Amino acid sequence: MLYFTKNAMKKLQTIGLLLTIFILTGCTSYPHDVKKSNQLPSIYPDYTQVTVPVGIAPLNFSMTDNQVTTVDVTIKGTKTGEIHANGDYADFDIDDWHKLLKDNQGGTLEVTVCAEKDGQWTQYRTFNIYVSKYSLDEWGITYRRIPPSYRIYSKMGIYQRDLSNFEETPIMVNTISQGMCLNCHTANRTNPKQYVFHARGPHGATVIHRDGKEKLLKARNDSIGGSMVYPYWHPGGRYCAFSTNSTAQMFHLANNKRIEVYDTKSDVFVYDTQTNTTLKDTLIMKENWAENCPAFSPDGKWLYFTTAKQQTYPQDYEKQRYSLCRVAFDAATGKLGQQVDTLIHADSIGKSVTWPRPSYDGKYLMYTLIDYGYFSVWHPEADLWLLDLQTGETRPIDEVNSPHSESFHNWTANSHWFLFTSRRDDGLYTHIYLSSFENGKATKPFMLPQRNPKEYYQQSLYSFNTPDFTSLPVVMDAKAMAKRLEKGLYEK
Repeated sequence: MLYFTKNAMKKLQTIGLLLTIFILTGCTSYPHDVKKSNQLPSIYPDYTQVTVPVGIAPLNFSMTDNQVTTVDVTIKGTKTGEIHANGDYADFDIDDWHKLLKDNQGGTLEVTVCAEKDGQWTQYRTFNIYVSKYSLDEWGITYRRIPPSYRIYSKMGIYQRDLSNFEETPIMVNTISQGMCLNCHTANRTNPKQYVFHARGPHGATVIHRDGKEKLLKARNDSIGGSMVYPYWHPGGRYCAFSTNSTAQMFHLANNKRIEVYDTKSDVFVYDTQTNTTLKDTLIMKENWAENCPAFSPDGKWLYFTTAKQQTYPQDYEKQRYSLCRVAFDAATGKLGQQVDTLIHADSIGKSVTWPRPSYDGKYLMYTLIDYGYFSVWHPEADLWLLDLQTGETRPIDEVNSPHSESFHNWTANSHWFLFTSRRDDGLYTHIYLSSFENGKATKPFMLPQRNPKEYYQQSLYSFNTPDFTSLPVVMDAKAMAKRLEKGLYEK
């Protein structure tokens, strides 16, 4: 048996500690002989000068220069606290990140980036991340992930994402539902206790979840002349507005657009989930006119929609421009009003309005403006616009728009945040961005955080679309739902 003196034991412990440190840090590089630059760091995603809510997942990032071998980042709160990351990319400890944001709510984070390239360290100009005084007040988001194809989509599904971390879980995927096209998951004012989604294909259905139960409505209904599309809940929860669309597509041969999605016919109607009846009104179901994209006002007294004179395709496709309108709605009687107000005239502006979404505080309405048609995701010129419902003034939201398509926007229940999809990253795939909103102004949007965003987005072959906020996780037995869809167990 070997015996060691006390001094010898201390020496062995010191050697062991040094050996452990060497093993853990032997391949790690830290800033030394640093050259300072007055330029901002070029990072992916671009999180410089963005505004974020407390509780959001860490804004991890990489340098855009693939020759950078190590990045070293320090974030200091102007009120208190500091966190650090060092590695191939900035990967912040999630608990430390959340504490830093909470301790600096309403304040500023100062981000200092050092990067090593070819053995030389460079320290870039410090940039800010602003921590909003307004919380999201939402658990997460829902969205559809689909390859950006035209007819063949292979694997696709509706997913939900916890915004406080990077956890994504499927709500429904077509690999267990006979390859169906799944789309348009919509909650009532972000509350998933009431939601609706569509499943297209054999035994296709519109699934309405209410009072803890799901009803399956036949996808194509002769009484409404097509499928139920683009749902929007009445705040009271009894009614849900839909459009019914006979959709087709054509391809461009010689301009910067690839495809044109259009309707040979469309109408807007309201569905009563209590009596399982459709409330149709000829006032907004006019022959030779195409109504689309319904949305109830937050107080439930108005139904917004878009309408256009039906054109002949393909020769007159550029002439179909949609105006923004509204009609009164009485939830007590389930009746629509007798007068339609036109809020934005397509003929006056020479543009087309699509995807109207009122803020839940009733002050604003956000919409997408394009040259013609309504399917904005394929229009590079698509921009987000804002209508002040008190003054009637409207403007482009230049704070968030880009040279690429912006669309599919939705609000948080507190109306201080919104999300939207954009192709600005590479011009091909739609990704999700978030922005804060206060006093009619939006802040610089930030891309949906991922654990390793550069790797995630460069390797992903999916587009995100129809995103919405959700105050709680969506609970659904996907396998049981797939069996019901397979059997076509529709509501009578």
